[in-house]
Amino acid sequence: MVTINSAESALKSVYLGAVTELLNTKVNPLMTKIEQTTSDVWGKEIRKAVSVGINGGIGAGDETGSLPAAHGNSYMQFVSTLKNLYGQIEISDKAIRASADDRGAFTDLLNAELDGLLKASKFNLGRMLYGDGTGCVATVEDVADGVIEVADTRNLIEGLVVDFYSGETLKLAGARITSVDHANLTVTVDKDVSTAVTEGAAMYVQGSKGKEITGLGAIFDTTKPLYGITRSSNSVLSPLVKTGVGAIDETKIQEVIDRLETEAGSNVDFIAVSADVKYAYMDYMSQYKRNIDVMNLDGGFRSLSFGGIPLVYDRFVPSGTMYLLDTSVFHLHQLCDWRFLETENGNILRQSQGYPVYTATLVKYCDLVCDRPNGQAVLKGIT
Repeated sequence: MVTINSAESALKSVYLGAVTELLNTKVNPLMTKIEQTTSDVWGKEIRKAVSVGINGGIGAGDETGSLPAAHGNSYMQFVSTLKNLYGQIEISDKAIRASADDRGAFTDLLNAELDGLLKASKFNLGRMLYGDGTGCVATVEDVADGVIEVADTRNLIEGLVVDFYSGETLKLAGARITSVDHANLTVTVDKDVSTAVTEGAAMYVQGSKGKEITGLGAIFDTTKPLYGITRSSNSVLSPLVKTGVGAIDETKIQEVIDRLETEAGSNVDFIAVSADVKYAYMDYMSQYKRNIDVMNLDGGFRSLSFGGIPLVYDRFVPSGTMYLLDTSVFHLHQLCDWRFLETENGNILRQSQGYPVYTATLVKYCDLVCDRPNGQAVLKGIT
């Protein structure tokens, strides 16, 4: 007979391992390339000493002259707060009782809930990897008859719950997206936006404003400090940013790869592009009757190949943009892997106060750190 206790046991012993594996390896092609580690985590912070340049104790000299003075490695300390990532499943008491005598039905119930959680997590984690850590998913261009016109819909999907802010002022909380028109860049939500939301407002994932992981958007935003360090006096924190690239070709890509290798000792092993850049690259290759190689990636993903380097389309890459990354210097530092929140009695299924439903919450405390930001590059304005 299925009970709350047997359900908890299944979630802990059977489902947690499978869900963790899927979240760590099947979410996004870029995520599969990033090492996950518990090192350098101190309390609620990540404190990481990163070497800069090379050891200074080298030099030439006379046969009987003095040896070069010893100079050890130079270091700077990166500091970042662990971000709190959550995911919830919800099961009604009625559903549990209805399947109490049918383990197969209850298994289907858990599978359906966890499948929904995985789909939502896949979208959200992928978005955060390319985000700037603010949680902003779109900016409002106009509002008319309950329809919201936005600047970009790549971070939006039906079912996503968002908050609307004007500057730092919360205007509308907990609005769930009911429809996204990607062609016309419009969105509708399940709440009245006629008075609360105006042009210039920003949409954030519910409760997430300023609380998301340090994604590529933050690493490549050279106007702001990174990991607690001002960039203006630290060139190693400034990635290569090229704007107004225009038509893409193999030479432009290879020039950037070679420059990163020469100037930063970087080895580009991952290229991420938006849809329009992918099509532009394919069009360029077809013009010259060149074959486009395809390669298989870890996690079951497939991508185009540029000289043996995966060239991956991702919906969360801004239009006209190509990222060239050395993923060996990216690490997802975490306090622990995905776990269910437990009460003091070890329970993971908890009744929602005042409602006949039980919830279980997955949690992970982590942040993304790039040890060598100057070894990464982005090309913008690709046509």
